[in-house]
Amino acid sequence: MSYRILFVCTGNTCRSPMAAALLAHKQLPNVEVKSAGVFAAEGCDASPHAKAVLKEKGIDANHRSSLLKKEDVDWATHILTMTAGHKQLVVERFPEAKTKTFTLKEFVSGKQGDVFDPFGGPIEIYRQTRDELTALIDGLIEKLGGNS
Repeated sequence: MSYRILFVCTGNTCRSPMAAALLAHKQLPNVEVKSAGVFAAEGCDASPHAKAVLKEKGIDANHRSSLLKKEDVDWATHILTMTAGHKQLVVERFPEAKTKTFTLKEFVSGKQGDVFDPFGGPIEIYRQTRDELTALIDGLIEKLGGNS
């Protein structure tokens, strides 16, 4: 089975690019990954703190922000959002995506919950979000069948 994972957050500069970079870094066969934002400006770099905390783990975040588009929705086999609000916006804008859109926590654990937004916070908050995303990505890989 092949998976095309689309991570979605608000501005596509913190959480979704970190999640995408963490998953892409695993270099899993049959897994492609992208990220987008529900209110993103096109072409912005990932936030400096997001890049810094990924670099601490040896991951380069080569990223340009992207507004969520129909092509992204059509491309994805799974749309994983950072919050319930993001999920609601995706499904409102793209009703055809309802069956493949989940919050990341909901998909991985079956429990409701949002990934904390570190935007504008100190680097320590970004580290906490990175570590939370790392655990969720590990759970995601397990859910998708190990090293699919």
